[in-house]
This record gives sequence, structure tokens and C-alpha cells, in this order.
Amino acid sequence: MDSVRVMDTDRWMQRALDEARAAVEHDDVPVGAVIVRDDQLLAAAHNRREVDDDPTAHAEVLAIREAAAKLGSWRLEGCTLVVTLEPCTMCAGAIVLARIPTVVFGADDPKAGAAGSLWDVLDDPRLNHRCEVVRGVRAQECGDQLRTFFRARR
Repeated sequence: MDSVRVMDTDRWMQRALDEARAAVEHDDVPVGAVIVRDDQLLAAAHNRREVDDDPTAHAEVLAIREAAAKLGSWRLEGCTLVVTLEPCTMCAGAIVLARIPTVVFGADDPKAGAAGSLWDVLDDPRLNHRCEVVRGVRAQECGDQLRTFFRARR
């Protein structure tokens, strides 16, 4: 919890929410993510599956790629990922592989969440890395953004 105490999770979640809004511009599910180290922004991304025709273009994966390129290392030690929606299994796997120590997320994902809802990939003792998880940061706002998006499509 030390890494989370020294950063302003509300400010970084706001930045992730701003990223999520950008996804709507190209009709993608509004999920945004940022990666922060020492309370400094390393990467920011939003879902781009529709615009890139790429099933792996989730906000978390894109942010991980950007942060790794910026740091010149695939190991994102000392970093915190802040994301508006609970990571799915693909993203949780990427988080574990990138060795991200802390994940902060907003809304739970009861249909695909892999940080405690359906699975708990981020804290599975069988894996070689575990993450500290902080859930529910601005959960209502994150969930409302998703509900508004899906309601408009029905």
C-alpha cells in the first residue's frame, strides 16, 4: 500500500477517465488507463479495438507498451497502473508479466474481471508475480461512464 499512499489516486483516476472518454470518439468501450511512477505520468491510453481492428488493443495493454518503451524495459517495477475498469484475463496476464506492483481500478467487471470478480490473476500464488490491488476508486463515476455508453447502443 506504500506506493498508493504516495500518489494521488483520485487525480490519476481522473486522467484515466479522460482517456476513457476519448475511446467513445471512435465508438470503443470507454476504458482508460494510465501508468504512473513516482507520481509522474509514464503512459496514458484508452481502448482502441474498434479503430485499430485489434482485439488486444485494450487500454491497459497499450499503456503497458507505451510505458515499457519509455523506460526501455519490459519490467515496470515501481509503477502503478490506474484503470477505470477491472482488468480482464488478458490484461491481468500482461500486468503480471510486466511486473507491475500496484493496480488501482474503478468499476468492478462481474462478467470478465480478473482482479477478484471472476478470477484473481493479479494475486494468484501459483504465478511468479503478485500485485497489490486497490479497487473501487471513483467506482460510481467509472461505472456510470460504461453504463451510459452501453445504454446508448441498446
